[in-house]
Amino acid sequence: MIPKYRDLFNFQFTEKKYQEFKNDIASDFDYVPTFRIAETPFFISNELKAQMLEGCADIIKLIQQKDFKELTDKSLELNHKVPNEDEHTSFLAIDFGICEENGAVVPKLIEVQGFPSLNNYQINLYEKFKNHYPFLKDLTPFINDITPKKYLEILEDVICNNHPKENVILLEIEPEKQNTKIDFYYCRKDLGIPIVCVTEIIKKGKQLFYKNESGEEIRVKRIYNRVIFDELDLRTDLKLNFHFSDDLDLEWAGHPNWFFRISKFILPFLKGKYFIETTLLSDLKQIPEDLENYVLKPLFSFSGSGVIFHVKKEDIEAVVEKELYILQKKVNYIPIVQSPDGKVKAEVRVLCVWKKEDTAPTLLCNLVRLSRGEMIGVKFNKDKNWVGGTLGLFER
Repeated sequence: MIPKYRDLFNFQFTEKKYQEFKNDIASDFDYVPTFRIAETPFFISNELKAQMLEGCADIIKLIQQKDFKELTDKSLELNHKVPNEDEHTSFLAIDFGICEENGAVVPKLIEVQGFPSLNNYQINLYEKFKNHYPFLKDLTPFINDITPKKYLEILEDVICNNHPKENVILLEIEPEKQNTKIDFYYCRKDLGIPIVCVTEIIKKGKQLFYKNESGEEIRVKRIYNRVIFDELDLRTDLKLNFHFSDDLDLEWAGHPNWFFRISKFILPFLKGKYFIETTLLSDLKQIPEDLENYVLKPLFSFSGSGVIFHVKKEDIEAVVEKELYILQKKVNYIPIVQSPDGKVKAEVRVLCVWKKEDTAPTLLCNLVRLSRGEMIGVKFNKDKNWVGGTLGLFER
């Protein structure tokens, strides 16, 4: 998207350099991430950035509506409801597919989540890219061109909310087995908070505790929640000493209810040039004749599970809980990133945080996924190069 930097990067790129770049990441924790790290950043033009920010503003406007909770209460009726919900989400992740419409490049909203993403990994990925391609220091992954130090200060403020670090935990299901654990490691390194498995939590009355490395019981005052209920529901083998539905004396950095409120559930409410025609199956009056132009998606799945890309009439008719699925018009991702052997598609996730006292979220950073497959996602990109997770860089 920025020819000057694309040409410069491709000129300097070698497979040897790519391996050294990955080794640099692996060296921090003697751990190689299980997801594929893409060879290149995505160079985002000012024009595309402005379009994405305009789309983000429209989404935020909906979330700021006074009746937003009333509008999304049904999402909680269909799922788990956790007590002590705060006024607004702490995290917001907004995914735009880079598409073509009427011959022009345009970002289209694919998904929006009231849930944290790889906030710590992405900032460290930026440093790794600069180590191997020093000219990248002229660009920034930050929406408002802040410093990495300021970025971490904002992140710490949102996650810790002035609590002592030992009383704030990153909570996950068997964190050592998660694909995203590189982000947990960077979070612990950058912010100094412990990583705790849900099975290690001790409950006493309305309070939760965990054991530190010395075996002392430490009270949990705030949870940086990374638990996905989809996975928790499937893990009937896990023995928990508490329930998320318990009335607990603690705060949430990312209250679980926002995962459901801000999700595919709100896509049918969004209208405009950056949004895709989306219909809740329970509101579908007639099955379209041109189903080849649609995708069927469950509302609350994670990482693309349950998505039907080649939809048939029988697929729609077979859905029993129609209020839990959407039918979404397909968009035309445009191959836009020039690799050594052809062009690659891109999807940009804008990462936002929302401080407790603020009236609106702060747009901070981004995450990019590159794809040669039919969809963005691991199973569509097996054995391909110049695909996977990376970072978008903006001009200063």
